[in-house]
Amino acid sequence: MDWRISALLAAFFAAVTALLAKAGVRNIDSNLATAIRTAVILPLAWGIVLFTGAGGQLRQVGAQNWLFLVLSGLATGFSWLFYFRALQLGSVSKVAPIDKLSVAITILLAILFLHEPADPKVILGGLLITGGSLVLLM
Repeated sequence: MDWRISALLAAFFAAVTALLAKAGVRNIDSNLATAIRTAVILPLAWGIVLFTGAGGQLRQVGAQNWLFLVLSGLATGFSWLFYFRALQLGSVSKVAPIDKLSVAITILLAILFLHEPADPKVILGGLLITGGSLVLLM
């Protein structure tokens, strides 16, 4: 599957996730909602690993992979906790676009730390996302 199709599907499911999360967080603690969501994701991800046979590669995961994946998991956890809290307090039509400011931050961090190329289209896209997020924050 082409990366563009995967990226579009990720965007679609992220949009659906926002709507379902907003409905699911009503009248319950946002941290509890995040824990329930995480409990669903864990067996889903391992089920896919087992179904595709990727589990055999587990022995090939090095210490550096473990370190970065654990740190990524912690960052994801914090992101979800704050996202669910924001959804509980605000409207999904404002929270979701501001959350996507993460795209512009990711571009900046990828340029600075991963030394990815900063072509004009990438920079313009990041600036437009930043501008849209800033409008909603005002």
